[in-house]
Amino acid sequence: MLKLRFKNNKTNAVWLVEPKVTIGRLATNDLVVDDPEVADSHLEILVDHENLTLKNLVPSQPVKLNKESVNKLCTLKPDDVITIGRTELEVIDPKREGRSPEPKVKQSANTGWGLKANHTALGNRVYPLSEVTVIGRSSECDIVLSAAHLSRRHARLQVIDGLLFVKDLGSANGTFLNGKQVVEARLKRGDELRLDTLSFGVIGPADDLTKTTVRTRSASRPTSEAKPVPRASIPVTSAKSPLKKSVQLTSKKPQPEVAAPPAHYGKYSMAVLVILVVIVVVALYLKG
Repeated sequence: MLKLRFKNNKTNAVWLVEPKVTIGRLATNDLVVDDPEVADSHLEILVDHENLTLKNLVPSQPVKLNKESVNKLCTLKPDDVITIGRTELEVIDPKREGRSPEPKVKQSANTGWGLKANHTALGNRVYPLSEVTVIGRSSECDIVLSAAHLSRRHARLQVIDGLLFVKDLGSANGTFLNGKQVVEARLKRGDELRLDTLSFGVIGPADDLTKTTVRTRSASRPTSEAKPVPRASIPVTSAKSPLKKSVQLTSKKPQPEVAAPPAHYGKYSMAVLVILVVIVVVALYLKG
């Protein structure tokens, strides 16, 4: 993209962007020339990509192109010199001077937000944003874009609590968010911000609403747990205890009780046993 600047003041220049750039004494011009021999609106440079056409709006006051007077439309190219009144202007290609055609951007703290130019004339450049960033044609702005259709102070971008907002500063051609004209609005990552015809993509952190947060267990609200079942107390006998150290499983069926024989059955059994012994002894004696 080409620029037009004062030959004797290389710091004061404007970008030659579509559709045109106006030159004259009035402050409303894109390039103001403070020369008594210059009309309020003296010249226009019609821009179609990098095709430039010079148009004199005051035929009675001819201008010079490369020291030759011209009154009609004529084509401009890099290194051409336009003389208007006593002022000389030159068309330059910043690439030839070893400089990239980048608008002025003041250094600022990194907030994580930025604008990526969608216009080829701006080289798809990314502009980092500070907490407050003003965009416009004025040299006092944080991002200076010398585009004919931008206002001197076109819009303000502000980061509040990590969120990005845009406010139109009463521009002539408006500020647009995703194709809709806005006065104030919040910007999100992926949005399209357009300042009249200059379009930018919004770069920044993801919106918090798109994140899924994992909540940790709170110590004050423990999760419900199964209550421990109290264990049955099992007496443990010592080594001196006469009780046997056995544990009867409740799952076994209880054995039926067997009634004890009466006490007199024992006496008869003993008598029978004695008689049998006597009989055996007598039999042995007689046999011998």
